[in-house]
Amino acid sequence: MSQPIQDILSWYGSDNPGTLTNLSRLLNHGKLAGTGKLLILPVDQGFEHGPARSFAANPSAYDPRYHFELAIESGCNAYAAPLGFLEAGAREYAGQIPLILKVNDHDVLLDEKDPSQALTGSVQDALRLGCVGIGFTIYPGSSERFAMYQQIRAYAEEAKRYGLVVVIWSYPRGSGLSKAGETAIDITSYAAHIAAQLGAHIIKVKLPSEHIEQDAARKVYEKEQVAIATLTERVRHVVQCTFNGRRIVIFSGGATQNEEVVLDEIRAIAAGGGFGSIIGRNSFQRSKPEALQLLSCIMDIYRDAPISTAAPISTAATV
Repeated sequence: MSQPIQDILSWYGSDNPGTLTNLSRLLNHGKLAGTGKLLILPVDQGFEHGPARSFAANPSAYDPRYHFELAIESGCNAYAAPLGFLEAGAREYAGQIPLILKVNDHDVLLDEKDPSQALTGSVQDALRLGCVGIGFTIYPGSSERFAMYQQIRAYAEEAKRYGLVVVIWSYPRGSGLSKAGETAIDITSYAAHIAAQLGAHIIKVKLPSEHIEQDAARKVYEKEQVAIATLTERVRHVVQCTFNGRRIVIFSGGATQNEEVVLDEIRAIAAGGGFGSIIGRNSFQRSKPEALQLLSCIMDIYRDAPISTAAPISTAATV
């Protein structure tokens, strides 16, 4: 086992051997195996945004098997999806790619100021399908957030008991935030920290903007001169806010963008010490050859990036 993977596993000392084995499976699969970096293909957008909005740009993507094949052929570390998509291909592609079951979902059939998520899968479903872990979305900023925190606490306890990895999508959203606040640096880093406190092994957040949402946070950022001017600096701060880099933080790809824009973001993530990306629409909304080329370029960037190392605890005497 490579040194980066040994180091990462050492951060999760409370977990049982089954969970550490599944985390190791994720980190040691695909073209980034052994580097400590991750590239995951997530396909929950059909549920979250609607099938036409998600797949009409590349009609092959309506077929759940397409996504298994894309994740496998590209050399991703894992493929994450809701229950239906995984059930449609888990047997046919058994053992070829680590799977993550998304166990809660949201739709856009009702415009909500304070969204929540429905429980759409279970730990037992994940075990039955041979998954290495579960994925769960929380919405810090929503008036429904405490119910979601309590749900993931129960799910995480069961998942860890059975040796599964816990991945939390931490997406600030709701009446407590402005639209700009959903990706503000203070809110994004807070959301990542909340996910870490809720027991996530892997945390998924959006790339943060330079905007600061909360006045109380702005005073601290200005007083302490926290560096957030560049995307690289903001990524570094988000990583810092997840136990000083002792939790795996990956960043979502968002809506489909120009290839060079995507790669510039990946370079910033790599330079800032991020652990990788979870890229859906920027993958499957392209033709397969284009997607494979883009994912290969992303993996090349991450492969050459140094692994983040948690800062040592100072042992200096204090008086």
